[in-house]
Amino acid sequence: MRSWMKTTAGLMLAATLVLTGCGSKPAQEGAAGDKPAAEKPSGSKKAEGFKVGMVTDIGGVNDKSFNQSAWEGLKKVEADTGASVKYLQSKSDADFIPNLNQYIKDKYNLTWGIGFLMGDAIKTVATQNPDAKLAIIDNVVEAPNVESVTFAEHEGAYLVGVVAGLTTKTNNIGFVGGLDIPVIKRFEAGFREGVKAVNPNAKLTINYTGAFDKPDLGKAAAATIYNDGADIVFHAAGATGNGVFNEAKDRVKSGKKVWVIGVDKDQSLEFGDDVTLTSMIKRVDQAVIRVTTDLIDGKFQGGKVVTLGLKDDGVGLPETSTKNVPADVLKKVDEYKAKIISGEIKVPEK
Repeated sequence: MRSWMKTTAGLMLAATLVLTGCGSKPAQEGAAGDKPAAEKPSGSKKAEGFKVGMVTDIGGVNDKSFNQSAWEGLKKVEADTGASVKYLQSKSDADFIPNLNQYIKDKYNLTWGIGFLMGDAIKTVATQNPDAKLAIIDNVVEAPNVESVTFAEHEGAYLVGVVAGLTTKTNNIGFVGGLDIPVIKRFEAGFREGVKAVNPNAKLTINYTGAFDKPDLGKAAAATIYNDGADIVFHAAGATGNGVFNEAKDRVKSGKKVWVIGVDKDQSLEFGDDVTLTSMIKRVDQAVIRVTTDLIDGKFQGGKVVTLGLKDDGVGLPETSTKNVPADVLKKVDEYKAKIISGEIKVPEK
């Protein structure tokens, strides 16, 4: 299950998590020339002629977090190996199967489904096309031609909960989620337990928006929580979370100091250090790179499930946390991280 993780720990530790921003129009296909930018392959490379397709969930490839990180991973594969990579965006779950089947029809070597919501569609397409190879992030699909990658989000979220609990000035903290699904509940549970461990008197307000692609809902949810006295909000809401940052920026401009804890990527690079306290990063890009490269090298692990947690450096805090998180707080984070890795602390998933 973790056969490749130990050998790649060094790679993950050193990995650059954020490349450049991407942009695309909804429901369009992305190809080699699309942003986020990456150097085009030059010369003869081992995977020239190899084709990899990616289908986003409804958050879209330009969500500045989850889908974007996966696409950046594929762009890195393209630059390093010469493989051809493309994506298709899904406007709704009705697009999942047609988009996946487009790559199957075009005989792509590997087809990615990004996100928990893609689970049923991946299962259906994999069953109907047993010779095709597929992979999914954030869900487990039991099929011999599908490799599944999940993350221990609750472990990383616990650590940013420690940051929030030790940093809040108002003892009032918020969490904004997207859809109420298991992967987001893991974020919520870990964050709740981290806050509680260091600041049991802190109030935690939970708000699920019901969407991953509605920044306006994220902004409204954050406004409600900040109005109630919170000074820190952690989001796990994809592109909806962009609205949380927008609300925080509006308040900072008006002289009210509030913070956002980002998700999936180091979101300070997108939204700035003035509002980003830290981020709970998920190395989706590295998971995509590893599975895709394994297939190129003839080592595809169909039927396997890989779970990345703190001990695998699959989740955690970015190095930029030192800009806004005090050194003594980061020291506490390291202490709790060690306890989670050793098993002394078992973080609940819900």
